[in-house]
Parts: sequence; C-alpha cells; structure tokens
Amino acid sequence: MGSERYQEGQVDDDEYAKLIRKMNSPRVGIDNDACDHATIVQVDCVCKHGILLELVQVLTDLNLVIKKAYITSDASWFMFVFNVTDGAGNKLQDHKILNYLKTALESSACSITSLPSSVDILPSKDFTLIELTGNDRPGLLSEVCAVLKDLHCNVVKAEVWTHNTRAAAVIQVADESTLQAIEDRNRLSRIKDLLYNVLKGDSHTSRAKMVVSEGLAHTERRLHRLMFDDRDYEQTGVAKGPKKSRSQVTVTNCVDRHYTVVMLRSKDRPKLLFDTLCTLSDMHYLVFHASIDATRSEAYQIYRLHQEFYLRHSDGHSVSSETEQHQIIRCLEAAIERRVSEGLELELHADDRIGLLSDITRVFREYGLCIRRAAIATDGGKAFDTFYVSETASNRVDAKTIDCIRRQIGQTILRVKQTPSLSPKPSGEAEASATSLLLRVFFKVCSFHNVRV
Repeated sequence: MGSERYQEGQVDDDEYAKLIRKMNSPRVGIDNDACDHATIVQVDCVCKHGILLELVQVLTDLNLVIKKAYITSDASWFMFVFNVTDGAGNKLQDHKILNYLKTALESSACSITSLPSSVDILPSKDFTLIELTGNDRPGLLSEVCAVLKDLHCNVVKAEVWTHNTRAAAVIQVADESTLQAIEDRNRLSRIKDLLYNVLKGDSHTSRAKMVVSEGLAHTERRLHRLMFDDRDYEQTGVAKGPKKSRSQVTVTNCVDRHYTVVMLRSKDRPKLLFDTLCTLSDMHYLVFHASIDATRSEAYQIYRLHQEFYLRHSDGHSVSSETEQHQIIRCLEAAIERRVSEGLELELHADDRIGLLSDITRVFREYGLCIRRAAIATDGGKAFDTFYVSETASNRVDAKTIDCIRRQIGQTILRVKQTPSLSPKPSGEAEASATSLLLRVFFKVCSFHNVRV
C-alpha cells in the first residue's frame, strides 16, 4: 500500500510539473540590433535538469559560435543569454535559420522531461548503432573496419576519438545489401563478439566495451559519455612525468552562498562550451549561474576562453573535499583535450563504395600511421571523411609518407589540410596575469550574485 501511495504521489508531482510548464511557456527572443558583432539569443524558461546542455547543443549542432553567454537562475526560473555568430564570425541574417533556431530552442526548453544522457539513443530502422571503447593502439580502426567489411556491414557514419591511451567510437552501419538496420539477432551477436575480440586485443585486463543496438544517438554527446565512463581522465602508467595540460582550471567554494566556483581558461575553439557542459552533466553537477567570454581583446585572451561556472551537485550540496575538486579539474581537462587533434589533418572526398573505409584505414596502417581522430560521413553516394593522423613515435608525419599514401589512394581524393598547432605555452608573466584576473572575477561575481536558488 505504501508503494502504491508513493507511485500515486509521483504521478501527482508529474502532473503538477506539466501544469507549471504549460502556465510558464518558454520565451525565446532573437535580436540582431542590440550588438554590433553578434546576434543576441535569449531564452527564459522554467528550470529543468539538463536544459543548459540541451540549448547549447542546439546552437552547436547549427555550427554557431558562442562568443559570450550569461546564465542565471532565480527560484524555478532560468534565463539564458547567448551572443552567437556563424562560422565566419558574422551575425545570423538568414530568416530560415533564425526561424529554425527559435523553433528548436522553444522545443528544447518546453519539453516535459529530458532524455537521460546515459540512454540518449533513439530507435531507428535505418541504421544499427555500434559503440566501442577500449585501449588505443596503432591499426585499431583498420581492424574494426575490416571486421565490419567481412560481416557485410556498410559504414554510413562514424566518429572516433582517442585520448590518454583510450579510444571510443560511435558507428552507424547498415546491411550492405538492404542498406537498412541489421535485425538478425544471431548476426548482431556475431558482430558484437568479433568486435569485442578486436578491442580486447592481447590484453586480458582490457576495459573493452561493446554495445550494438538499433538506434541513433547524438554522436558527440555519446562519445563524451563513453570516454568519461571509461575514465580517460585518469593518468596512465605509460605517460612519463607530470601531464602538461593546455587549460587552467581552478575550483573554489563560495561558502557563504553554498556554491562551488569553477573557473576555466583554455585556447578557444568550436564547441568548447558544449564539451565542458557534457562533462559537468556526466558528473551530475547542476549549473545555476555561468558567464562565458571568448571575445577579450588582450593578447592572452585572444587565444584563451574564460569560463566560470557556479554549480551544485545534484544532491544540492556544493563540492566540499579536495579529492572531489581535483576530480573536477581532471575531468574538465579531459573534456577539453578529447576534441583537440594533434597530427596531420587529411580530408577524403570520393565516390562511396562497400569497403572504402576498410581500404583507406588499411593503407594508413601499412604506412605506420596512427589515427588520432576521425569523422566519417556519407551522403548521396559520396564519402566525406576527415582523419587526424600521426606516426607512432611522434605527432609529425614525414612528407614522403604522405606523398606515397596519396599516390596509392589518389591525389585528388586525399588532400592534406593542415597540421593542428599546439596551444602556445604562456610565459610566467602571462600566467600570473591570468591568475590575477581569475581571482578578481571570482570575488566580483561572488559579491554580485544575490539571486535565490
């Protein structure tokens, strides 16, 4: 009887939450006149777990650049203000994009419940979804692609990340004959067993994981979750000496307001805010206030993004122990580094065919190249692939090796784009200036925010 009452109470609470949301529908405003250099997007809505990540995900999926953002909450109400531009740094002028953006933001803000990030997979009959995590090693992607080819699976879309000796991949495959999702349970089981053996390799202690399902997922969101669950933020025994981070993260408790303040500085790049929020969400932290600025004119700030987050744990308490603070720092550093690609960027445009990806990755393996990150896509019978590669011993790739690979694959098919540069190491004076600025911002914001939460 007690259980029944509890369930009835839950239903009442859900109905009450729905009523509140209907009475307080979200408001989305888009203004192109208030700022000279960016489009202002403002969203006001009822508080909902994960809403900030959902809104930022809408913006990043449209390849918009967030120059500034301000997030604050008061009781059960959230206000989000974003300064955004397109990829070229211009205001948003296309009315179709503006209308779609408004509709998408309203849809995200008014949904009754958020889909839990751990099960962010939607059913689909078009593709079979494969998620992989395991120890990174030279030739791993080539072996995975060879297995899929032998099992008559066509790779439609895939993304691969590597970080700190770990690798994760989200792959959409279809049956090569029907171009539909694979429904045969015996065949799915065989795919799972063979790929697991590839991931495991010769290691008996490998943390390899393999999931096959009929569905679609937000690829980058899932990759963050996979690598976080695989604890890629942990220092491995292979690394020599202390790990050098490209970011500066500080964690401080604002005791009188029961907040934990996280301040983050790193080289600016696309989707940095999205990556940070994914990790905070995976760690079950709730952001109540935040301010993001990627537009400072100072030399140090031109190359660095400053983010400050006021957050609480999902149980309502701020971060208290030094161990937990250190954990936040390590996890945010990992979130920043996963998408950073050291090595040579190669772009492949070709007519798609069965086994193309297997052949390309085999050539890379034969020439001793490691794939650090990859994005695979097919559309209209064409393949659009991007690979970040390096040699086993270092990040530099010999020019003669690339010439040989291009001659074998095709000069017009495989192009060299650029060599991603490492983040500049700040001088001692710059580091001191940055630390001073962080402290000034911290004390200023702690005294400024008087909203109730």
